[in-house]
Amino acid sequence: MAAKAIPGPILLLGAPGSGKGTQAKELVKIWEIPQISTGDLLRATKEQDTPLGRMVKEAMRRGELVSDSLVNQMVAVRLEQPDTVNGYILDGFPRTLVQAAWLDERLTARESGLPVIAVSIQVDYNQLLRRITGRRNCPVCGTIYNIYSQPPQRSGFCDLEGAALVQRADDTEKALAERMRAYEALTAPVIEPADRYDCGRHCCGCSAIESEWSVIGGQWSVPGASDGLLAAVTDH
Repeated sequence: MAAKAIPGPILLLGAPGSGKGTQAKELVKIWEIPQISTGDLLRATKEQDTPLGRMVKEAMRRGELVSDSLVNQMVAVRLEQPDTVNGYILDGFPRTLVQAAWLDERLTARESGLPVIAVSIQVDYNQLLRRITGRRNCPVCGTIYNIYSQPPQRSGFCDLEGAALVQRADDTEKALAERMRAYEALTAPVIEPADRYDCGRHCCGCSAIESEWSVIGGQWSVPGASDGLLAAVTDH
């Protein structure tokens, strides 16, 4: 098998429920570079007894949105970790134009010479609605089901634990509508400027995850990642 190329920074952009996290996990398996999610960073940072951690915790305690400045600081700290030297996957970051401007400045100043790959995953609203409202979680093992596309064998119960499945409070049509309004106002304006990166691509996130996909002349046999995403990420 040919040696894997070093992908460099990968930006996965898209609406809530478009599959950024799912696809990021598959890309982690392929290139062994870290997935960096601002949601995960927020949860981890607020538990840290550091000036940044205390500021994040206080903002969340007051029910406020964590500011762009604090989010950028969290990402900056994470990008200093040694596991990012060969690349990383930014899952849903940047979310605002302020965050995008900060990231542009950082990427411009980097010395690695690796290309920046920005992929916008596009899914129509009805598909997003089915993904979000159909999602059910097992409270014991954490397995995620979807009553429309990946239902459990026994309706309402986990196949592995037999526990009653639960639905997150924000996995509703009303909550999705609110998240989409925020997305259209704050994040959608980030998508088109992302085309200026070394590789800017749009791909459809509606298709099912393929079990196997050959990338670039059959160099790699890649389990899991969707064809549209891999074509976007590897075509550079």
